[in-house]
Amino acid sequence: MPDLPSHNIDDIDRRILAELQNDGRMTNQDLSERVGLSPSPCLRRLRTLETTGRIFRYVALVDPNAVGLTVTAFVRIRLDQQDDRHLALFEEAVAGFPEVMECYLMTGDADYQLRILVRSLGAFEDFLRQKLTRIEGVSQVTTSFALRPVVYKTSIPI
Repeated sequence: MPDLPSHNIDDIDRRILAELQNDGRMTNQDLSERVGLSPSPCLRRLRTLETTGRIFRYVALVDPNAVGLTVTAFVRIRLDQQDDRHLALFEEAVAGFPEVMECYLMTGDADYQLRILVRSLGAFEDFLRQKLTRIEGVSQVTTSFALRPVVYKTSIPI
């Protein structure tokens, strides 16, 4: 994702982004009506938002429970060394694990925070033992399991 200044978008661009975050499959005609533009200028603005990287991907949101992924774990990782080599090794490894939904480099008492999605506690144990703890440099793993989501948003505030 490019790091772009937010001051380069106006209220119409913000409305386009807000509408598409709620329904990324709407037609340009519907989008133009919702933001108060005719279809041609709306499509031009949409293409500009895409080419400048403000819209960088379109996705379908899948309910994890509906596909059997019922366990969400938040895992905090400490590395034995925080040099560039160990950070890169860890980041490259976790990027390849399908169970890792999010990974953040952190400040504080953990180096990384991960959100893991798996089918069962047994699947989490396998992930932990066969993948996560085998990454060179991992010295501490602390896990918390989510009981249920309270707030889950995919739309960013614009």
